[in-house]
Amino acid sequence: MTSAAGRRLRVFLGAFGDPGHAFPMLALGASLAARGHAVTFETWSRWREPVEAAGMRFVPAPEYPVFPTRERPLGPYEAVVLATAETRRELRTAAPDVVVHDILTLAPAMAAELEGVPAATLIPHVHPAGEPGFPPYAFGARLPRTAAGWALWRALARPVDNGLRRGRAELNDTRARLGLPPVERFHGGLSTQLCIVGTFPQLEYPRRWPSHTHVVGPLMWEPPFEPVEPPPGSAPLVLLAPSTAQDHEHRLLRATLAGLAGEPVRVLATWNRRPLREPTPVPANARLVEWISYRRTMPGCALVIGHAGHGTMVRALASGVPVLTVPHSGDMSENAARADWAGAGVRLPWRLLSPATLRLAVRRALASPGLAARAGELGAWASANDGAGRAADLVEQLAAR
Repeated sequence: MTSAAGRRLRVFLGAFGDPGHAFPMLALGASLAARGHAVTFETWSRWREPVEAAGMRFVPAPEYPVFPTRERPLGPYEAVVLATAETRRELRTAAPDVVVHDILTLAPAMAAELEGVPAATLIPHVHPAGEPGFPPYAFGARLPRTAAGWALWRALARPVDNGLRRGRAELNDTRARLGLPPVERFHGGLSTQLCIVGTFPQLEYPRRWPSHTHVVGPLMWEPPFEPVEPPPGSAPLVLLAPSTAQDHEHRLLRATLAGLAGEPVRVLATWNRRPLREPTPVPANARLVEWISYRRTMPGCALVIGHAGHGTMVRALASGVPVLTVPHSGDMSENAARADWAGAGVRLPWRLLSPATLRLAVRRALASPGLAARAGELGAWASANDGAGRAADLVEQLAAR
């Protein structure tokens, strides 16, 4: 298969290496490679094997942190300047027709602009930019339902805009150091040629989207893994799918196993290859494993419990399964709010997490037929709409302009 322009394209992809960013880009790259395009993928070295297995050329990305730490004090925009020089060399070698960069990965975008190559942004979660009256992104507040609520969020727009102005100033300083002109808009790292939003449209608050922005549905990929047997029996199966990056003390895991012991459910829990630091009792109705395939396991579940990482949450919803979200940090509160607003999830605040509160939240979720019905609707939508395929179509169209 060839592109909309009738030719084999050279595509350069760049993504941050955390699974929530690398996996959606892997899904896009695999779709493009399956169409016969020559795809180069720059990301962290840990993903070399799956990138090459999908038929793409792998390039190791500069692994600078997004946020500075005591051990690595390099600021994010300082890192972008250094990374852009490295990525630009790889870009010249690949000579792509089009570049797609992850929202957290600005070096490929800067390099593409310097080389005069069209570039698209992949946003692997809900869009971070709001509209007047929307609650600020990552606050975890739902869309207001009253005039007073709209007025409250409008009143808070000024301090939010101040933060965006600081971000724009830092971005423009970076652009100046690279010889690029300043941008006037907020969220200046996002492409004005094509933005691909890899989430359910049902999780996006109603708005009028710019012509270059497309909500295509989740872009899902996971490492291959053998099936894992759940606990025996016919009781509803509850899956605990915790974050791979947060909750290092396994607080959600321990609360789930303790809270659901003796409940009329089966519990399949994973510790996601993050070692448990102390013995963890596993009740008779539960099984605790190192890792599982969500693609294989989630369709047979009645409920998925997690921290509300976007990739795990939309995988559950794409499987037609409602979610119980216990958001930990970052954008997790936003994701939890969207699932709640869409009628496909129940939220339990992190500060209120205990075995007792988790047990009550699970009972509430399993007793709600509307929750399961709405998740089923999202699952049906996902079956009829291939997010990665639609994203690949848009990349082809951008290259053909």
